[in-house]
Amino acid sequence: MAKNIPLEERIIFALDVDSKDEAERWLDRMGDLVRFYKVGLQLFLAGWFPVIDMITARGHKVMVDLKFFDIPETVALAVRELKHRGATFITVHGNDPILRAAVQERNSAKILAVTVLTSFDESDMREMGMTGSVADLVYHRARKALDLGCDGVISSGLEVPRLRDGLGDKFLIVTPGIRPGTNDVVRDDDQKRIATAHRAIADGADYVVVGRPIRNAKDPVAVVKAMQDEIAAAL
Repeated sequence: MAKNIPLEERIIFALDVDSKDEAERWLDRMGDLVRFYKVGLQLFLAGWFPVIDMITARGHKVMVDLKFFDIPETVALAVRELKHRGATFITVHGNDPILRAAVQERNSAKILAVTVLTSFDESDMREMGMTGSVADLVYHRARKALDLGCDGVISSGLEVPRLRDGLGDKFLIVTPGIRPGTNDVVRDDDQKRIATAHRAIADGADYVVVGRPIRNAKDPVAVVKAMQDEIAAAL
C-alpha cells in the first residue's frame, strides 16, 4: 500500500459540530491547510449526505465515522450508500461477518476497523467482565480485521508501536485521542488513551484525528500548523 500522504491530509479534522452551516464555516476557516475531515454521528444526523457532498465538492477527503455495527446485510447496504458519496474512509465496528460484509462492498472506499475506543481502558474492561489488557484486545482485533481484508484500523497512539512491529506497515493506522503535550485545551476530557501528534506519527500512525484541541483553541489555525510541524518532524 503506497503511503505518499500529503501533510495537509495527515490531520483529519473532526467536524463534531451541530449543523452543516457551522461545518462550512470551519471549512472556510481552514482553507487548504486541512484537506481531510471527519464526519461523525452528530454532524451526519444534523446534515446527512449534503454535508459529505459539501466537503468532497471542495476537493477534500472525508472519513465517515459512524462505526457501523449491525447485521452484515445492513452494514453492506450502508457501505454501498457511502461509497457512492465519495467517502474515503468508512469505519466499521463488529465481528467477522460484519467486517467481511463491509469489505465486500467497499469499492474505492477504505474500510477501517474500530479496535477499542480511546475512551475505554482496563477499568472499563473489568466492569464488562473482560480480562486481559486493552493492548492485547486491540492487537487481536486488528489482526483479525486485516485477515478479513480491512484496509486499516482505528487505534490509540499507545498501541501503534505493537501493531507496526507485529503486523507490518502495509495497512493504515488512524489514531484519535490526539492531545497537545500539556492537554490544557480540553476540559473534562473523556479520552483516556491519548498521545501527541508527534508521538503517534513517529510510532507509525498514518493519520491523526483531531477535534477539540483545534475547535476549542483561541487560534485554531496556529494549532493546526504546530501539529503539522510536529508531524513533519516525526516523518
